[in-house]
Amino acid sequence: METVNIHRAKTQLSKLIERVSEGEEIVIARGGKPVARLVPLEHRRPRVLGRMKGRIRIARDFNAPLPEELLVLFEGGAAKR
Repeated sequence: METVNIHRAKTQLSKLIERVSEGEEIVIARGGKPVARLVPLEHRRPRVLGRMKGRIRIARDFNAPLPEELLVLFEGGAAKR
């Protein structure tokens, strides 16, 4: 990992980006102290909607109200007995 000063980074940004796109990481320093790092972006595959279709089952009562005992616990109180 190479360290370059801000002036060099400004004047050679295109070249530095080319190196980063090939996988290299470059640290940018001000007054000899690192302040930023140029790194390649991760290439993520686009999300595909419906990939889990048929693999996940949602219960019919998913949106049903919770029992009073659980609601009290969520609110930080003690359950009534």
